[in-house]
This record gives sequence, C-alpha cells and structure tokens, in this order.
Amino acid sequence: MSKIVFKNVYKTFDSQNVLNGVSLEIGDGETHIILGQSGCGKSVLLKCLLGIFTTDSGDILVDDLSVSDKQRYNEYIRKFSILFQGNALFDSMSIIENVEFGMKQVRRDSKRIIRSIAEEKLLSVGLESRVFDLYPAELSGGMQKRAALARAIAIEPEVLLFDEPTSGLDPVTSGIICNLLKETVKRLGITSLTITHDLKVAEFLSDRSSILNKGRVVWTGNTAEMKDCEDDFVREFYHASCVISKHRLVQ
Repeated sequence: MSKIVFKNVYKTFDSQNVLNGVSLEIGDGETHIILGQSGCGKSVLLKCLLGIFTTDSGDILVDDLSVSDKQRYNEYIRKFSILFQGNALFDSMSIIENVEFGMKQVRRDSKRIIRSIAEEKLLSVGLESRVFDLYPAELSGGMQKRAALARAIAIEPEVLLFDEPTSGLDPVTSGIICNLLKETVKRLGITSLTITHDLKVAEFLSDRSSILNKGRVVWTGNTAEMKDCEDDFVREFYHASCVISKHRLVQ
C-alpha cells in the first residue's frame, strides 16, 4: 500500500491554468475517487501523477518518492498500474499474451511462471480458460475490461489507477465491473485512485471522493455527505448527477 500526496500542483497549457494549485492526500489502502466535469483537469492530474506531464510547480509524492526525482523515477512508476478507459489491449495479441506483456517488462521469471501467473489473474477476474487464446475483438466490452484488469494487477502494483472504468459499458455490465473492481481492490489491500464523472460509481467504490472545479479541489469527503456541502458548485454537481441517473433509469 502507498500514500499519495499532491502538493499545490499547477499545470498550464497555452497560458490556461488547467491545474490551479491541487492539494490532496490519499491514504495507504484508501479507495479515492476524483470527480468533475469534462475539462476540469482530472485526466491531466492523472498524467501528472504518472509523470507523463511535468508539473509547472508543486510536487507529487508516493510515500518518499517524488515524481520529479528523475534518478528514482523507475522506482516511482513501478508502484503504479492503470486500467485504461478504452482498455488498451493489443489487438494483435491473444488475451493471455496481453496479460503476460506487462509482466515480461518488469519480471525475470521463466515463461512457464509468467504464463501460470497470467492464467491465475485471468481466472481471478472471472474469465474462463476458453477465452485465454482469443483476441480482444472476439470478446464483449465487459470481458475486455476484465482482461485489462487482469493485466493491471498481474504486475502486483502498490497503487491501482482507474480511468473512467465504466465508460462505454451498459448499466448492467457497469454494475458488474464496479463490483469486480471493489472486490479486487479489497482482496489485494492496495491503494486505488479513480477518475470519473459518474457519481454512482463514486458512491459505490469510494472511501472518500474529491471534486475538481477549475483546476482546484473544491471538496473532499465521504461521497454520501456531498449533498450537504454548502459550496454552490458541489451542490449543483451532485443534483445534476442525480437527475441524469434518474433519467437513465426511466429510459
């Protein structure tokens, strides 16, 4: 498990402040959700955490490691694994080869051991052995998400990142995947950070949530307490999310 600390993080693109002093602490073993409208800086914050974008100022720490410490960056980045929004499975590889791919980059085990671990992880996310040698295009969206999760946990990360984990999935499959993510994080006992605009995902998965607005964290707390927040934007976000959820149910 690992603690993540964002310290007054700024990031500007074309003179526009996308991150405007983000400060946030995520505790060891915590399941944290970052919510916000499209364009509020969620994805940029995630990319800064991974070192894909360099912050203009401020710092991001995972335990005693800083994302800006180039000499220890490899040690820093190996703490993470990510479940991408679009799964990012390699079309030219079978499902089991996809899961093996990440392990081959960080482990020196034999091919036999890597294959055994890949099989174990695929089974642990509810995929049967009959799909191991299939290709991503031959699987449903939900099964692809399971395969991508198996790949993410196969390298035994300390922090799991989920980027819009239910995007593109129907409501029933979304619920199944949310249950799987929650069970997986609990079973592994690791820290997780999810970015999403979906309040229902946040309510189900999170220990705590934060809301970004105009590049700042404007609220952090138990998601169930969001409706009682006195901040106008937070209340508007909460009520608008509830209206959208009701509309989906009616449809």
